[in-house]
Amino acid sequence: MTTERAARKWGAMGYGRRATTVVACAALAVVSLAGCGGGGDKKSDDKPSPSGSGQASASTSAGTTSPSPSPSQVLAQIRGEKDIEVTINSAVRDSGGFVTVQGEVTNNGTSEFDANDWVGNETALSASGASVAGAVLVDEAGKKRYYVLRDTEGKCLCTMKLLSIEPQETRPFFAQFPSPPESTTSVEFELPTMPPAKISISEG
Repeated sequence: MTTERAARKWGAMGYGRRATTVVACAALAVVSLAGCGGGGDKKSDDKPSPSGSGQASASTSAGTTSPSPSPSQVLAQIRGEKDIEVTINSAVRDSGGFVTVQGEVTNNGTSEFDANDWVGNETALSASGASVAGAVLVDEAGKKRYYVLRDTEGKCLCTMKLLSIEPQETRPFFAQFPSPPESTTSVEFELPTMPPAKISISEG
């Protein structure tokens, strides 16, 4: 076999290995996105799967990064114990079939705040740690509750590591939910230990 023919043969084999790697990576990405629908409406067997939640899932795994809210817009403000204030800046329905709620948490108190109580009572979400994993969207007209979605590891598709929030400090947060029907434009946002708040859903 000549040197030129040998080079062509090994080059073709190398391409085949690279092609196999790309196909394998694509398959893994599809599996990861398909697993995000596990946290859908728990009162219905029809659980939407957010096909566009890959970016949010990657942000969640970092634990400190979330989509940037629009502080100039305020849909609701709620204040709970220890002078903790939650401001909701947006609730956007995506074509992928989910709603992303974004806002800010402000510690107006005099001591550090950890969002441990906001995880909720569901044991499966305890892996999310201090977060807004226990948040719920309530569609009163449709008589349904929509829980925060989770990734394939059982962690919420929301901001995590909400720990050691200093007095007068503000942190951004986000949480993703299955989308209510398009006819539903107003829902109630509920967070453990905090008063509920009415918010409007806009189209992305």
